[in-house]
Amino acid sequence: MSRRVIILILDSLGVGYMEDAKDYHPQDIGANTFYHIVDKVPTIKIPTFEKLGINKIINHPTLQTIDNPSASYGCLNLMHNGADSFEGHNEIMGTKPKKTYMAPFSDNIDEVKDSLENRGYNVKIPNEDLPYLLVNDLVIVADNIETDYGQIYNVSAPLDYIPFDEVLKIGQVVRETVKVNRVIALGGENVTPEHLQESVERREDGLVGVNSPKSNVYKRGYQVRHLGFGITPDYQLPTLAKKAGLEVSLIGKMQDVIFCEGARKFPGVDTEQVMKDIISEMDHVEQGVIAATVQETDLAGHAQNPERYANRIELVDQYLPALLEKMTDEDLLIMSADHGNDPTIGHNQHTREKTYLLAYQNTARSVAIGERDTLSDIAATGADYLGLDRTENGTSFLPLLEKK
Repeated sequence: MSRRVIILILDSLGVGYMEDAKDYHPQDIGANTFYHIVDKVPTIKIPTFEKLGINKIINHPTLQTIDNPSASYGCLNLMHNGADSFEGHNEIMGTKPKKTYMAPFSDNIDEVKDSLENRGYNVKIPNEDLPYLLVNDLVIVADNIETDYGQIYNVSAPLDYIPFDEVLKIGQVVRETVKVNRVIALGGENVTPEHLQESVERREDGLVGVNSPKSNVYKRGYQVRHLGFGITPDYQLPTLAKKAGLEVSLIGKMQDVIFCEGARKFPGVDTEQVMKDIISEMDHVEQGVIAATVQETDLAGHAQNPERYANRIELVDQYLPALLEKMTDEDLLIMSADHGNDPTIGHNQHTREKTYLLAYQNTARSVAIGERDTLSDIAATGADYLGLDRTENGTSFLPLLEKK
């Protein structure tokens, strides 16, 4: 029996703010990414989403509600704090979010400096007014100034001058030293050490770090590795599948944020390419996991551009029939998101929202799955379906799915 689990994440496509937003993310009260996109673009054409049952979840008057949709439907709450793509994706794959703390890098700069020096690195604080570290005159350790306050530290490097493996080693020392939710090791080519330092700036709230777009690290030869706090890939769906001898393909942003040794990886941001890669991999993977993330939806949310967001959802919808047609009776498709990013809410950051849940099998009837406690139920269900060991977190909803 050659079973496959296909996971398709539309990054940031939330379906309504979570109850705890009033306590932790009050700026997100009222957020409902999917609903508000349809509000702003009522001409949106997503017939396959409608057939699968999306309007059983978002209940928008503009969309068609199918009484007996082809998929089972529900929604998922976020267990991780805030609304974070990296944490969201790792929660999706079965990691139980750990308690982290938020602090500007300046709070940890001395401890990180000591840790690096104890490993033999040459470490300086070049400018006392801008608290960041310069390691071996090349690598900058500082705040990530593109995300929420005090959550992420960046380890940025000019890759013409230092191999990425060496940057990653520095990042791992930082990761071992601090308890913020993420350390990102990153770098690009055609960037000089001098220009990297010139790109350091102070944000309005006091964070100090490299302005990554201004530094040009993204433009050529970009490499990145996200180092999360308390994340153990061994108990995530992809690694469990790989260790059981199954095939694993990670596509789009999924391969940026999920670590699985031996997985086939297909980087890419373009939505059309991501969808084509999924369909292509369905011709190659006989048994295992195909997991993909459409990232351009999230980019449209950050740009506060509902028209662009709607267009990317429509593009996914146009490819869904070809994907569904390739599914065998032994396949399970799960579609969801990692958080919200409502382009109408009044700020350009992620929003703390529940995510939609659609689960489709050729041989299953549609049932209401209900509201679940964690994104990890996706991985728990996938592991259950493939007969794997349990993921660290999550409860399988497979028993709720009924055969026709």
